[in-house]
Amino acid sequence: MDIKQLNYFLAIIEEGSITKAAERLHIAQPPLSHQLKLLEEELEIKLIERTTKKLQITGAGELLQYRAEQILQLVETTINELKNYNKEFLGVLSVGTVPSSGGILLPELLYSFHEKYPSLNFQIREGDTYRILDMLTKGIIDIGIVRTPFNSEIFESISLPFDPMMAISKDDFYLQGENEFISVTNLINVPLIIDRRFELMIVSSCKKAGFKPRILCECDDVRSIISWAETGMGVGIVPKPATGLISNPNIICREINELSLETRTTLLWLKDRHLSYIAKEFLQVFEAVV
Repeated sequence: MDIKQLNYFLAIIEEGSITKAAERLHIAQPPLSHQLKLLEEELEIKLIERTTKKLQITGAGELLQYRAEQILQLVETTINELKNYNKEFLGVLSVGTVPSSGGILLPELLYSFHEKYPSLNFQIREGDTYRILDMLTKGIIDIGIVRTPFNSEIFESISLPFDPMMAISKDDFYLQGENEFISVTNLINVPLIIDRRFELMIVSSCKKAGFKPRILCECDDVRSIISWAETGMGVGIVPKPATGLISNPNIICREINELSLETRTTLLWLKDRHLSYIAKEFLQVFEAVV
């Protein structure tokens, strides 16, 4: 199995047809079919079921598709790093970020960095914290921007100050009153929409206050939490910087006055991994913000 075969395989999956994939790759159909056959024979497993109507990817094929995309991303990153190894002001900076932090913090950081290095290109990948940590571990990205808590044993990190959690709701149906602060007890019997990463933190805080929270929905993306809250179905719980993503004027925001419900934005990278000159410079820019 080689890089060429992985590219061929992904083209077939993306096009849904060997004929269309061959046209895209500018090769004849028989050699492409032969390469797929060789790949399946080498792996001793069926990757694609061929029918008269269409191609159907198997479970093994889905696994190879996922791994092939990672492998090719890593190859591209490695090539860019090597090509620009001695070019201090050129290259690509690859950053992975969670929406609750990157959507607010990253544009300003990248703007400052772009002014300093106008020839630099950026690759920005979004996902939840687990995905960002996975991409860091596999070397797909240089630097990750996530929110605590996370397993920090294999990472170096720089953290911003702690942010409180905010309760957000449509109008004031659930969050009545003019006070900009609420306590955890204000959430008794209130349907909550939360990030599953903060579930333990939220449940523990509520339990300490003497009640079990009513969790209506768990999400992996702060934008989904905001969207659900906008429907009026419940109260979303998000880090304070994430409220900058709210555009609906009918959304009410209240800060939860509870120290155990605090989180912080953290920039991290893999321990003992070589960092490019550009990545090191980016760390310095971030440290200046802290």
